[in-house]
Amino acid sequence: MTETYSRVQVGKNLSDRFPIRNGFKQGDALTPMLFNFALEYAIRRVQVNQDGVKLSATHQLLAYADDFNILEGSINTLKENAEALVAATREIELEGNADKSKYMVMSREQNARRIHSVRIDNSTFDRVEDFK
Repeated sequence: MTETYSRVQVGKNLSDRFPIRNGFKQGDALTPMLFNFALEYAIRRVQVNQDGVKLSATHQLLAYADDFNILEGSINTLKENAEALVAATREIELEGNADKSKYMVMSREQNARRIHSVRIDNSTFDRVEDFK
């Protein structure tokens, strides 16, 4: 990135110029492609726990744009694989938004529904009954 500067306007007040040292300009045509490359790298780094759910003989980590779905057979396996994904994305300086992250139980096991939140790293993820 060459010398790029920005300013912030709040109401009628305009800040002094400040340098942008990392990241990409919003609207840059390369941004989505580079984001996808970075995410692909992180996903491939995740060592999926062998106790996870298998559909069509493969463990399930589904990603679309910046949304992830991890399908697992237990809360513990979900937590292990989510921790691995968080570590892999942190390695390349991507950070998820814990406030937007939720989990849903799809299990016949009664104990699975008793847990209302899961703590991963320093974030708490709440359980939902459906995704919107």
